[in-house]
Amino acid sequence: MATLTDKVPENVNGRYYVDRSCIYCDLCRETAPNNFKEINEMGWAAVFKQPENPEEEEACREAKEGCPTESIGDNGN
Repeated sequence: MATLTDKVPENVNGRYYVDRSCIYCDLCRETAPNNFKEINEMGWAAVFKQPENPEEEEACREAKEGCPTESIGDNGN
């Protein structure tokens, strides 16, 4: 389960975030490309845009549920 206190600094503020347990498998970016991106130099993903409509919300929820390392959280600020 993602830890809010361990979220990566590249996340934008908001509900969804990625923490440092991410291994960047690319699933989140493939599932929700409007909201997640790879941070190449660090080897993890980050939320670059919080969901703005029901489709993006569903894609982020799907990415969170499919994350193999449970690195996506949805209780951020």
